[in-house]
Amino acid sequence: MGGNQPGRRDDRRDDDRRNEQNRLSREVQERRIREERQRAERFQQEERRRYSNRNDWEQRYARQLREQRRNSQYRYQQQYYDRLRQQQIRFSSRNYNYYNDPYYYTPASYRYNYGGRYYETNRYGRDLMTQAVNYGYQEGLRAGRADREDGWRSDYRNSYAYEDANYGYNGYYLRQDQYNYYFRQGFQRGYEDGYYGRYRYGRRSGDGDYAITATILAVILGLQLLH
Repeated sequence: MGGNQPGRRDDRRDDDRRNEQNRLSREVQERRIREERQRAERFQQEERRRYSNRNDWEQRYARQLREQRRNSQYRYQQQYYDRLRQQQIRFSSRNYNYYNDPYYYTPASYRYNYGGRYYETNRYGRDLMTQAVNYGYQEGLRAGRADREDGWRSDYRNSYAYEDANYGYNGYYLRQDQYNYYFRQGFQRGYEDGYYGRYRYGRRSGDGDYAITATILAVILGLQLLH
């Protein structure tokens, strides 16, 4: 994501002061922690199960790519698997303290529509939604470039990263299906930019990574301020 700018830091300090003044009650905080802990634990258990079975799937998919002589796509998929493994190691070794996380006591400041229903979130949830789109865009760029290098037809759905859509997610702040949705929205657009060698949907950000443009991001997220 882009580097911190002075104006953004000032905005966040103002947000922090408002959050302290409007902090959620301990009862609401406890309920949110309890619900999210259950979701995170279910997700992480499922990820461990999938991780233990992933090698067989990887080998079959890798064999298919080699038979199709898609060498660039094969290298990209191996790199994505490696990023997932490293993520699993980081999350597994992390001692998470819910009570030190301001997400759990910060009131909602946005609403958004997903699947025909409205949901509310605060700026920490907003940041994770943004991360999902940008991680998806970056992975899509890599996958699209790989298919172009291999002379393969454009087919963003036939990518394990698109199907998986969990990179960057650890069970917190958003439901998994929502994170997957925003990741795939970014992936589809990144793939198109990578495959056709253009930057219609994204740009290189200040830290050297690619990020989707603010205009496209706003359309995808559809966030509305509550106040």
